[in-house]
Amino acid sequence: GRKSLHQKVVDELKHYYNGFHLLWIDTKVAARMVWRLLHGQVLTRRERRRLLRTCADLFRLVPFLVFVIVPFMEFLLPVFLKLFPEMLPSTFETESKKEEKQKKRLNAKLELAKFLQETIAEMAKRNKADTG
Repeated sequence: GRKSLHQKVVDELKHYYNGFHLLWIDTKVAARMVWRLLHGQVLTRRERRRLLRTCADLFRLVPFLVFVIVPFMEFLLPVFLKLFPEMLPSTFETESKKEEKQKKRLNAKLELAKFLQETIAEMAKRNKADTG
């Protein structure tokens, strides 16, 4: 059924609370990684990706905070997200948005694989024709 206005507001507040909480946890972990880097330790590939994602999220948080702080500006957030889809920090993404991104990436990979297969098939035909 349909949700009441009160339930929608509560759901949005929970979403933002969880997003900020996850960002806080990521920031603490990233700070430990930076500390390890400063003391000469090497990060794994996974740790490096997490550190880069967290830094990018912190830089994305600055324009996002404007929408949270300025009164009634949150009504413009959907418009700006439509114009700038990567503006939202990754901890604030919904599951449907994550799935949509994964589908786009998968389609791009499939198109690339299809292109490479066609290219290899064309090269094989040429080699066959050249060798006769």
